[in-house]
Amino acid sequence: MMRKIYLTAIIILATNTGFAQVNAKVDDIKKSLETENKDTVAWMYSGNFVLGFNEGFLHNWPAGGELGSITTNSLFSVTLVYFNHSAVWTNNLELAYGLNYAYSTGFLPHKTDDRINFTSKYGTKVKNSKNIYLTGLFNFKSQFTKGYDYTQKMWDTTSTSKFLSPAYFTLALGFEYRKGSDFNVFFSPLAARVVLVDKYYTDMSPTGAFGVPYGKSSVFQLGAYMSANYGVDITKKTRFKTRVDLYMNYLAKDTKDSTGVVIKKDNPGNIDIYWDNMLTCQLYKRLALSFGITLVYDNDIPYKDTYVDNTGATVKKDEPGTGLGWWQINQIFTLGVQYKF
Repeated sequence: MMRKIYLTAIIILATNTGFAQVNAKVDDIKKSLETENKDTVAWMYSGNFVLGFNEGFLHNWPAGGELGSITTNSLFSVTLVYFNHSAVWTNNLELAYGLNYAYSTGFLPHKTDDRINFTSKYGTKVKNSKNIYLTGLFNFKSQFTKGYDYTQKMWDTTSTSKFLSPAYFTLALGFEYRKGSDFNVFFSPLAARVVLVDKYYTDMSPTGAFGVPYGKSSVFQLGAYMSANYGVDITKKTRFKTRVDLYMNYLAKDTKDSTGVVIKKDNPGNIDIYWDNMLTCQLYKRLALSFGITLVYDNDIPYKDTYVDNTGATVKKDEPGTGLGWWQINQIFTLGVQYKF
């Protein structure tokens, strides 16, 4: 009887040791694939989810301020990669959403963040090359809910955007320089992009909306596209990720009214820029701090420091950052719960 118990214990111990060694090897392979290109067949995934809250309450506070407020921010990012010898299939999904509730606005939710960004790439290694891949890419960008210009007094009467308005679909074929999953640069001299928008938004302006002409619901663009990604572990608990997308529309041209007068200038030299940065630091177990900033420049989305109210009067916008011009900037700071997988 004792021999059977000892034998069972030895088998269990050996099995656990074997599993531990296998898991260690899997972790080692996964780590090496982040910085190297290897001839292997394997799935690799990674993800990060951060949910943060901020709450405030004031009563009889002589310095003044918002009597009550609640802010939530959520960030979700997942990457799934399939390695099949000389071929690599990479999928990346990034989602962000944030809301602010304040007593002064009757706790009506105001958006602070709203992004959907999905990219799928499939590439095969160029013969006799170590890091160059012939790659096809698909990218989709949009948002979840309606957007409003909160600087206007009657902001809730007219939305400025919504789900799939706008929506950007990009399909490109080109070459990618890849050094593991943490660094890659993709370039395509021939990339097709379709911009979709609800006809309601294009009817609001003689120049249309989001690059879609007046009275239309879509526009086709053809140009050059570049996308670069870089991720690095600064420390064991701190990671930085950055992504830059550039798009040049070969078909860009000035927009003219019915009399031939130019009402919006454009040309292929007006390159669309999307630059996303995220720093995540794990403070304690599930507690994490995230700082992110996204900068966008799109000639099809001009900035105006005035708006026309419901009486027809031109009103100056009351908002910070006016001097930044046409740059679109989204900056977030989140302290909350983090889950990594």
